[in-house]
Amino acid sequence: MSDSFDAPVWHNGKALRKGYTTGSCATAAAKVAALMVLRQHLIHQVSITTPSGVALCLNVESPQIEGQQALAAIRKDGGDDIDATHGMLIFARVALNDSGQITLCGGEGVGKVTRKGIGLPVGSAAINRTPRQTIESAVREVIGPSRGASVEIFAPEGEIRAQKTYNARLGVIGGISIIGTTGIVTPMSEESWKRSLALELELKRAAGLDRIVMVPGNHGERFVRERLGVDSQSIVTMSNFVGYMISEAVRLGFRHIVLVGHPGKLIKVAAGIFHTHSHIADARMETLVAHLALLHAPYELLTAVSQCDTTEAAQEHIDAWGFQHIYNHLAERICLRVAQTLRFTNHPPVCDAVMFSFDNQLLGSNRPLQNIAEELQC
Repeated sequence: MSDSFDAPVWHNGKALRKGYTTGSCATAAAKVAALMVLRQHLIHQVSITTPSGVALCLNVESPQIEGQQALAAIRKDGGDDIDATHGMLIFARVALNDSGQITLCGGEGVGKVTRKGIGLPVGSAAINRTPRQTIESAVREVIGPSRGASVEIFAPEGEIRAQKTYNARLGVIGGISIIGTTGIVTPMSEESWKRSLALELELKRAAGLDRIVMVPGNHGERFVRERLGVDSQSIVTMSNFVGYMISEAVRLGFRHIVLVGHPGKLIKVAAGIFHTHSHIADARMETLVAHLALLHAPYELLTAVSQCDTTEAAQEHIDAWGFQHIYNHLAERICLRVAQTLRFTNHPPVCDAVMFSFDNQLLGSNRPLQNIAEELQC
């Protein structure tokens, strides 16, 4: 494996080993299966490049060739960040055809999406966008521009392993999700993780920036680039550590903070929850119901929202009843909560909040988005 992957993460004098995601496993399995179909011989190692640019050389298990199709498996390795999928086999079956198209589906042990809320169509396999792209790209690289292929990702242990995850709560039934935005699993204690995020904030301040956009992750960064016209230099990841990163921004003297994210994260801040991981607190639906009630929403809408598992699912009811203005209201409430936490600060920064949907559409902001964007570009 590459040096950048082999380099451990150090914490309290202990070297922690990195791992790779189910998305990387599925990509590698699909690539090697396609190679075996074309070459008509078994292959026992395969190399891929992850979305974050890290090269992986992975061992292939259970390779088989059956005429114009082949299958192969990669064993998931979470490094020292062990989760429910650690050690399980992720398979890919690839069959060549003359369609010119690559089709991707999920088989045994890969969950099915049963409700809206995670950015995938209802009824589709729970294979997230980035792994879909990397799988299709890897297979296309192997088979060339004119051939077609059908790709099936499956995981025989998936249904049992999924019982240890939150998939059922998110409407993913019958198996695991194939996930990963970087392809690499980086083990970190919470304190190490927070410190690494704050270090990025320090570097941006040292470069002369005094306005900063904070996002939970990659989806937020994409929205900021596309809808606010702000480049990555002004964006920092806050993950779940909203309160900590705001405090660090104040310490460093930033004068304008913009919180941008999906309601699934940001709505918690409106309730005064500044660490947004679900193991700390989860009052998303309660917060939505309370503020919808303040806006005189009918009892039927409050009941429907209270029974939702995700804010994306709740959005459908909110849209149907014409209460989309709840998001502007919540964005204002988020800014109020931030102001309350900074009430003893001598020179508190200006704070804005922006919420967007999984399809990259603006849901709400505390003031017009154009005004926020213009100030960020000053």
